Amino acid sequence: MDSQDLQRLKNKYDIIGNDAALNRALETAMAVAPTDLTVLVTGESGVGKENIPKIIHQNSLRKNGKYFAVNCGAIPEGTIDSELFGHERGSFTGAIETRKGYFEEADGGTLFLDEIGELPLTSQAKLLRVLQSGEFIKVGSSKVQKTDVRVIAATNIDLLHQIGKGKFRADLYYRLNTIQIRMPALRDRKEDIYLFFRKFSSDFSEKWGKVKVILTNDAIDLLIGYRWPGNIRELKNVAETVTALESERLTPTSGRCVVDAITLSKYMPKDEGNLLPAVAGESRGDSMPDSDRQMIIKAILDLKREVDDLRARLDSATPEVRSLKAADLGEEAEWQGLGAPVSSGEIGKVVDINPQETQDRDLSLRKSNLEIITKALEKHHGNRKLAAKEVGISERTLYRWIEKYHLD
Repeated sequence: MDSQDLQRLKNKYDIIGNDAALNRALETAMAVAPTDLTVLVTGESGVGKENIPKIIHQNSLRKNGKYFAVNCGAIPEGTIDSELFGHERGSFTGAIETRKGYFEEADGGTLFLDEIGELPLTSQAKLLRVLQSGEFIKVGSSKVQKTDVRVIAATNIDLLHQIGKGKFRADLYYRLNTIQIRMPALRDRKEDIYLFFRKFSSDFSEKWGKVKVILTNDAIDLLIGYRWPGNIRELKNVAETVTALESERLTPTSGRCVVDAITLSKYMPKDEGNLLPAVAGESRGDSMPDSDRQMIIKAILDLKREVDDLRARLDSATPEVRSLKAADLGEEAEWQGLGAPVSSGEIGKVVDINPQETQDRDLSLRKSNLEIITKALEKHHGNRKLAAKEVGISERTLYRWIEKYHLD
C-alpha cells in the first residue's frame, strides 16, 4: 500500500497514528483480507485490536455476509457453548426454544472471537473442530451441522504461556496462528501520543462547547514519558478529564486553553510499574506446514495482481479526478495539523497552530476540488448520485461539500 491508500484506510476506520508497527499491522490486514486464512490479533488491552477484524471482513469476499464480534471473556462458562453453537429446546433449564449460535448465524461471513484465551478447554475442542471441518453440534442435539465462517481471534495474553499452564490447547493455537497481526502498545508509539491527546481533546471540546486545549513542550514531554498501561483508553480518559476541568466555555472572543506540565501532572496517573498489562507473546520460531506456506504465497501473488489491476484503472482516470481522490477532498481535521507545541511563556495566549503557507496550500486545493465538483454537478444536471460517482467520492462527502460551500 502507498502512503495515500494507508491514510485513507486510517481515515475510514478512525485509526490515529503513523507508527511503523501500526502501518505494518494495517498492511498485513489488507494483504490477507481477500483470503480465508485464520488470523490471530495480539496486543495489550486497549491498543485497538478490534479494528483489524473489521478491516479484514469489509475488504474480503465475505463483506456482504454477516459479521459478529464475540467477547469470549464476557460470556459465562456455562453458556459459552450455547452462544457459539446454539442449543435445542429443553436442552437445559431456561432453554424454552431452539436457538441459533454465532457459527450458524455467521454462515458465509466472519466471526471475531475477542479474548480467545478466556475460552474454556471444552469449548476450545469444539472450536478446533469447526476450524478443521466446519462442523459443529448444538447443545442438546446429536445432529452434525456445517458452517462456512472465517474466524479472526484476538488476545491480550501470552497463549504460549497459557499452553504451558495447561489452560490453552496447543493444536488450537497453531490453527488460529496461521497469520499473526500484532498491534503495538501506546508506549511504543511515542510520536503518536500527543496526536491522540489532541484528537480526544478536540472531540470532547466540540461535543461540549469547550475551548480547544493544547499543551506546552514540557507538558508534551510529561505525556510521552508516561508508560500508559491502559494504552489508548487510559489516554482518552486523561485527555477528556483535562479538557473538562481546565477548559472554559467557548465564546466568540475566547482563544485557546494552554496547559503546562504542572497543570497536566494533576491529572496524570501514578506510574506504577506493576500495572503494566500482560504482553501477548510473539511467534517463537514455530514451524509452518508447506501447504499453508504455499497457500499464503499464492494469496499474496493473487493480491498483487488485484492491486496492479486497480492501479491500472486509477491511472486511466483523468488527472483531475486522480488529484481529487488522492487529496481526499483536503478535509483534514484541525487536530491533524502541524500542531506546533507552545512554550510556557505562551500560557493563556491564543496560539496559531496553522502556518500561513499551509493555509495557502489548503485554499488552492479546496478551490480546485470545488471546480471539479461543480462541473460534475452541472454535467449531470444536479444529480448528486451520478456526480459523486464520476468524481469518485461518496454521496455523503458530496452532500457535505454542497452544504458547506452552498453549491445549490
